[in-house]
Amino acid sequence: MTEENETAQLPPYARALGMIISDNSGEAPVIEMPFDDKVQGRPGFLHGGAISGLLEMAAVAAIHKALISRGSDAPIKQVNVTVDFMRGGLTKTTYAVGHVVRMGRTMANVEATAWQDDPKKPISRAQMHYLIKTKSGPT
Repeated sequence: MTEENETAQLPPYARALGMIISDNSGEAPVIEMPFDDKVQGRPGFLHGGAISGLLEMAAVAAIHKALISRGSDAPIKQVNVTVDFMRGGLTKTTYAVGHVVRMGRTMANVEATAWQDDPKKPISRAQMHYLIKTKSGPT
């Protein structure tokens, strides 16, 4: 699949902020968000909402890849999210990746991490819980 096709799979919110799937070779896609005025908060820093949105897109991409690997295309619904901001995001490209911690039949627990220069130095981290809507499961 080409980068253009993969990016087209991102929701309109992600595309509006310039997010792309920069690497889909691992367990979960890496989402990239280039710095732009539309993601700037206070001068010289990313807006916390843009960082949170990037984390959410990384989590959703990780869940979708895990669901596809088990032969499902079930829709998901976010139940809750906790975001920890660890340091200010600077005016540069930011990356995020999600990790499915546990996926049952009806629930998925995901951790997502965002970084700029070094994945070992995250700028933020989130824990999210998603409802997996199945024909026989909760709605």
